[in-house]
Amino acid sequence: MSSSGHTPMRTPLGRVRGLGSAHSGTEHFFLQRVTALANLLLMIAFVGIVICLAGSTYEHARSVIGNPLVAVVLLLTLLSVSIHMRLGMQVVIEDYVHTEGTKVLLIIANTFFTTAIALAGAFAIIKISVGG
Repeated sequence: MSSSGHTPMRTPLGRVRGLGSAHSGTEHFFLQRVTALANLLLMIAFVGIVICLAGSTYEHARSVIGNPLVAVVLLLTLLSVSIHMRLGMQVVIEDYVHTEGTKVLLIIANTFFTTAIALAGAFAIIKISVGG
């Protein structure tokens, strides 16, 4: 029994899983931390690539991005940053937008925006890496 005198409606398993009203609280929190760690590691490689390309010619930059290892690092960075960005903006929207309809529309727009950014970036990296 809770302090207010009524029995909680959630099962013990629901309380352990940490699922809130959206049924994804712990998973969302965990994924945000995993992408943050991935971003940290991938950004080290990304900054290294940018430093190596600083001051180089366009042809040299294309050849470096054409390297499969470099292209994969760039694609993984783009994927991880995009997921992390979507999750972070979703938290901001959920915390600061109080009108339910507006909140839903903004979360949908956030998902479409981050997906579009990720796809556009992936297209550019793949196009450059295959020599298109």
